[in-house]
Amino acid sequence: MIKRFSSLFAGHIDLGDMGTDATPANERRYSDEQLAGIFGKTEALAKCMDKLGYHTLWFAEHHFQHEGYEVIPNIPMLAVHLSHITEKLNYGCGFNITPMWHPLRLAEDFAVADHLTNGRCIFGVGRGYHTREVETLGGALIDKDANREQFEEQVEILFKAFHSESFSHKGKYYTLPPDVPYRGYDLKELTLVPRPKNLPVECWQPVVSATDRGLDFMMKYGIKGIIGGGSALLLNSSISKFHEAHLRAGKESQPGTGLCLGISFHIAETKEKAIEEARPFYEEHAKMFGPLGFLGKLTDDQVEAISRRGGIPDSGIPTLEWACDNGAWYCGPSEGFVDFLHTLNEKFPGLEDVNVQSAMGTPEKVMIEQLEIFGKEVMPKMRMAEAAD
Repeated sequence: MIKRFSSLFAGHIDLGDMGTDATPANERRYSDEQLAGIFGKTEALAKCMDKLGYHTLWFAEHHFQHEGYEVIPNIPMLAVHLSHITEKLNYGCGFNITPMWHPLRLAEDFAVADHLTNGRCIFGVGRGYHTREVETLGGALIDKDANREQFEEQVEILFKAFHSESFSHKGKYYTLPPDVPYRGYDLKELTLVPRPKNLPVECWQPVVSATDRGLDFMMKYGIKGIIGGGSALLLNSSISKFHEAHLRAGKESQPGTGLCLGISFHIAETKEKAIEEARPFYEEHAKMFGPLGFLGKLTDDQVEAISRRGGIPDSGIPTLEWACDNGAWYCGPSEGFVDFLHTLNEKFPGLEDVNVQSAMGTPEKVMIEQLEIFGKEVMPKMRMAEAAD
């Protein structure tokens, strides 16, 4: 049964114009002052969510995005700051893209954040999907096999570093420690200093392709999964496959166990009004993520249409109405959202975590309004249902 409500914020600034008739994604460029304004926006979201009793504010790690869509490069550092201006809200790494890190530097940064936030920074790992970011920072992405191999070895190192008083590792990409003399002896082991305050480390990872190999790897390390908003095409399949992976690993499970489900939403008096208000935000989301594969497999003509001004309506990509009908979005009144969540409870009895999130491009004012409506009109009713259960 759903117990915790959180939100994912990928890190977009207030873009100004939005939607299919607005500035094309690749033509957006903002000043450093505008891009750095993201930190004031995260403060406003964190304070709002902390006051309303949300569980976690998840962020995404991204780099070099002068277009203003995803502009938070270091989640643990941001989590430390936000924990000092809030009381209870957790901050999720959704996700640290490990191929862009040395795994031991990532382990150290998270361990420091775990201490300085008193356990309010939640760890997460991902493989990445922006070639500009991953390949620039030394990881593989175009070579999918190398990306997977590097990621899996890095996660193995991270878990060794977190959970062992001392460790060593020899693999395809890393030999740790290197075979060198040190202060009169030959170096054989390393110790992470500091190790995280809270052990074992809770870790999350996105569930996208949901291959048996990827899911079995998650089971091996006890990694939980997040299915992001916009994954309606894969929703039922991914949850079923995640459940099956639990069973293969000999773990007790119900459909939804160990998962967090992301739902993009917009609340208004009617479904029609909510769709009308949210359409430019949905279209901006499509402009950003469609060419990256997040709207399903698109043709070259569809990608071209999304990339130019006014090209979305006749491109044949999934519409916001379709997204609502297929469960990737909820648009409508708050009482309808309660019913929608009760349906999820019945369909996925193991599901305990839900992210409700605004689409890429949604202005700060609207995001705050939507979080307040959900926090005041939906969350209390869901908690009453949980208490009754």
